[in-house]
Amino acid sequence: MRIPNRLTRTQKSAAVGLAAAAGIAALAGAAPGHSDAHTDRGQAKPVAGHSVNVADHPSTKAAKAATGDHTTDNTRSHAPAKTLVKGEETKQVSAAKPAAKADKTDQSEKAQQAKKAKQAEKAKEARASTKADRTTRGESLDGWIKQARAVMKEEGIPGSHQGIKKNILRESGGDPNAMNDWDINAQKGTPSKGLLQTIQPTFDQYHVKGTKHEVTDPVANIVAACNYAADKYGSMDNVNSAY
Repeated sequence: MRIPNRLTRTQKSAAVGLAAAAGIAALAGAAPGHSDAHTDRGQAKPVAGHSVNVADHPSTKAAKAATGDHTTDNTRSHAPAKTLVKGEETKQVSAAKPAAKADKTDQSEKAQQAKKAKQAEKAKEARASTKADRTTRGESLDGWIKQARAVMKEEGIPGSHQGIKKNILRESGGDPNAMNDWDINAQKGTPSKGLLQTIQPTFDQYHVKGTKHEVTDPVANIVAACNYAADKYGSMDNVNSAY
């Protein structure tokens, strides 16, 4: 019987399959160092965002069951740290501004309170000083009148303590340096001066020896004025207005 030289379609398909299998075996058994056209392309990169949860792997679950550890999460995927953008940074700075502004407001209020307290203290000291001046002036006035009356007694000049004091308080308020710069005497160039507002010519005329020759000296002014009042009105006690 003669064997045909041609292969059937089935035989051809079987031959192609055997050839392909032989090629794959040859590639798998290639010696180390064998170069391949695809080797130069480098390793394939992992797909971005892909994660593998080791905890769900059968081997991990078996290890947990054996050790009793049921809380460890070995998920390999980690979300990247969030970058602080410019807008968020501005928000944080803005949030810090109210606190700084509040601190400045508190400092301003404290400064104002301290200023008011200082002003109140100064006003208190001024009132105390004024009161002390008035007290000292009153005590000095009585002392000046007493000294003047001692001189007046020797000279025979009349005048009671009360009569002299009431005229002094009306004329100068007890200020030995008081001066009238508006009346007719001032217009003539001889202003009234001292406790009893004596003009210089009158003081010079009625000045009493033993006292200072100064119109603003308290004792000398009292004695000279009382000497004048005794000559014109009989006594300083009789003077109840400008004289």
